[in-house]
Amino acid sequence: MITQEILKSIIIEGQEILSDITAIPREAELEPNARYVFVGIRQSGKSYMQYLQAKRLIREGHSVKEMVFINFDDERLLNFTVDDFNTILTTYSSMYEYKPILFLDEIQNISGWEHFARRLANQKYLAYVTGSNAKMLSKDISTILGSRYLEQHVFPYSLREYLFAKGIEVPADWMYGSTRGLVERNLEGYFFWGGFPELNLFVNKRRWLNDLYEKILLGDIIQRNKIKNETALRLTIKRLAENIKTPTSFNRLAGIVKASGCPITPTSTADYISHCIDACMLFPLENWASKFAERATVRKHYFIDNGLLNIFLSDSETSLLENLCAATLYKKGISDDNYKPYFYNKEVEIDFYLPNVKKGIQACYSVKDADTLDREVRALTIFHRLYGLEEAEIVTYSEETVIESAGLSIKVTPLAKWLLTLG
Repeated sequence: MITQEILKSIIIEGQEILSDITAIPREAELEPNARYVFVGIRQSGKSYMQYLQAKRLIREGHSVKEMVFINFDDERLLNFTVDDFNTILTTYSSMYEYKPILFLDEIQNISGWEHFARRLANQKYLAYVTGSNAKMLSKDISTILGSRYLEQHVFPYSLREYLFAKGIEVPADWMYGSTRGLVERNLEGYFFWGGFPELNLFVNKRRWLNDLYEKILLGDIIQRNKIKNETALRLTIKRLAENIKTPTSFNRLAGIVKASGCPITPTSTADYISHCIDACMLFPLENWASKFAERATVRKHYFIDNGLLNIFLSDSETSLLENLCAATLYKKGISDDNYKPYFYNKEVEIDFYLPNVKKGIQACYSVKDADTLDREVRALTIFHRLYGLEEAEIVTYSEETVIESAGLSIKVTPLAKWLLTLG
């Protein structure tokens, strides 16, 4: 049972946080008077989305005393259950006469939260909830919430947001001005360590990322899913990271883990990967060449942020480039079907195919080597002959040119330009 005294302390502390916080703007455009469910990996900036909404409401004349900000990761709420939700409202009404605006952070920790969220909407409360589990956007929960909340995915910074957080604004003509040097110098940090907003505050980035990974692994995956074989789970994720560029079936991945001396079944492997996807750490891409029934069994799995992938790798440049391209297309594809990515693996290998716009993309750290360039160009040319491409592109770390091959114009684009053009 959570007492009113505990909740009073938390409510007042939350108001102090909302008063003092300096919130860095994000690229997402939010409806001013809508309720939201923000979902994304831990530390991606979901709380900041709430802070931004709170700051906007304060600018519009609302008092911070109208606001209830509660983080359900707070250890004082370890015994909180769905039956305690109403105590939040009764405690607040004993303190103030306002109708509260509610900011409920990491609410997925409380089973049955969606029923309280629906009641808030039915009673015309303005509410914003966040969670670190993709199941919060499942059909079952969406059915309970109806159309009362808008769904918003929250990801770590894009390159543009990362630069802005460092005080670098990127004008439209940045490729031709003094900003270009700043962009290219700062790309390295983003490329290797990713875009988690809080990471900018730390010098030892690997240590911070390792700590975050452990929190996700232990709290969002092992504890939530009651996983008993922690060693098998850790090895599954490690081997997946080491094979990030390779389409992998659950049978093959289970075999790789077994070879490391840890018995595991393909079923357990599939479950572990599913749990990592639910925790918003991984996301899958399907093979466009596969039959529909096979698309869920042989997929590529990428990390939502380069920093988390990089803690598993030593010689990492080629894997990180492909992962960053995959994550950028995946994020873009959620809101724009033209960018929904697949890979293609049959007659040739194409890293990313966007079927709605007939665009093929290869991710290659460098094409200075003639054999490497020939391999990438040849794959795109064969695919164009088979299916017809409207656009073809090779994303490299720093090289730029245009190649004409068999009637196909292939752009070679440096990563920074590609990222900033895409979003």
